[in-house]
Amino acid sequence: MPPILPEPSNSSIKLKYVKLGYQYLANHFITLILILLTLSIMLGLWRSLHVDPIYLLCTSLLVILFATVQFMSKTQTVYLVDYACYKPPTKCRVPSSVFIEHSRIILKDKPRSIEFQARMLERSGLGEETCLPRAIRCLPPKPNMEEARVEAELVIFSSMDSLLEKTGLKPKDINILIVNCSLFCPTPSLSAMVINKYKLRQDIKSFNLSGMGCSAGLISINLARDLLQVYPNSNAVVVSTEIITPNYYQGSEKAMLLPNCLFRMGGAAILLSNHRSYRSRAKYRLLHVVRTHKGADNKAYRCVYQEQDKEEKVGINLSKDLMAIAGEALKSNIISIAPLVLPTSEQLIFLVMLIGRKFFNPRCKPYIPDFKQAVEHFCIHAGGRAVIDELQKNLQLTAEHVEASRMTLHRFGNTSSSSLWYELSYIESKGRMRKGDKVWQIAFGSGFKCNSAVWKCNRSIESRVDDGPWANCIDRYPIHIPQVVKL
Repeated sequence: MPPILPEPSNSSIKLKYVKLGYQYLANHFITLILILLTLSIMLGLWRSLHVDPIYLLCTSLLVILFATVQFMSKTQTVYLVDYACYKPPTKCRVPSSVFIEHSRIILKDKPRSIEFQARMLERSGLGEETCLPRAIRCLPPKPNMEEARVEAELVIFSSMDSLLEKTGLKPKDINILIVNCSLFCPTPSLSAMVINKYKLRQDIKSFNLSGMGCSAGLISINLARDLLQVYPNSNAVVVSTEIITPNYYQGSEKAMLLPNCLFRMGGAAILLSNHRSYRSRAKYRLLHVVRTHKGADNKAYRCVYQEQDKEEKVGINLSKDLMAIAGEALKSNIISIAPLVLPTSEQLIFLVMLIGRKFFNPRCKPYIPDFKQAVEHFCIHAGGRAVIDELQKNLQLTAEHVEASRMTLHRFGNTSSSSLWYELSYIESKGRMRKGDKVWQIAFGSGFKCNSAVWKCNRSIESRVDDGPWANCIDRYPIHIPQVVKL
């Protein structure tokens, strides 16, 4: 497997730091002007004991004007009040032995496909409690529209009910609704389904995002943040899920069988707000969202591709170049987010090593910044064991830093865009989240995209073993996950 972090180009990094300096100067221009103006006033008063009243009045009005403009131009703080993850009932659980037994019945004329799925499951890192919807547990499977709607209503409504109960939010107080689901896009939309169920207000700003892959959850967060800058005193609800029912592949292409072994039921509902009343109550404050899109490159565009096989059966084709392309996207994302989160000391080391490689020793190994100095917790998309392994290696993370990702993959499987919230819930359930801690969420998606979000914990969060998706099982984790589990 190629490394996930290819060597960054010197020109792109240099341009990034020039851009950062320009952004810093532009963002703080008014502040600098105020400082210079104040210093000039103090110097003038110091040189002369006689102060012209008109001069003093005009100067004071000018200072007040600049201060008002500075205050009005400040961005709205976006708070993450709370969130809820869907926990499937025990009847939905599909142990590996049951999954393979069903595959033997469904694919009885395709022994190589059965063997391949068994081999992938043995190395997947998934446990025995992951869940699949009713339509796929049936024999034969029923991946039709009606069953897909049943799964969507079960996952989305359960997540919404939990969120409303936890926050005490009334449906009429929701101003913005964003639902993301990549592969199931019915008419009316899933966002319209939520509006109909909860009788939301007529002037609600609703959006339905589809086809954007496992990173769509952070795209929804970014969209909600931008909308909250425009609409003050508003509440935004983001629902992230992936509907498995219509996407179960029953063909023989290995690249299209792999998603069957990884993707499982899951969903999350998140409440964001810019109300100042949530300042002390909210769990987190959003600091940064950085999005990287490699869709201009043909290989990146097609590395996760929905298509028909030779038998005209639809599935998701995962290219063998996926990890290399993900590495390129992650590299670009890191170059963008590093100046925003890394301490000055780490940025200086990075700059010195960059100059050293350029002018003295081009063969010198590129320096990878130590993000552990800037971020306490990491939520890496639980897309598969290989993804977590490579990010741990190349970002030089400890086993504890990727524990939430590994345990989420084991307990719930790849739940697509909602996996980040199961991981965050794991960290909270372990009682590790303290006021002031920073969380870095990293997600990959088709297209190809790599998106990041950085949150700051607003208050210490107490461990609750009887609430959330990890209720009644958090004490069993972490557990050792063998490289291969023989079926």
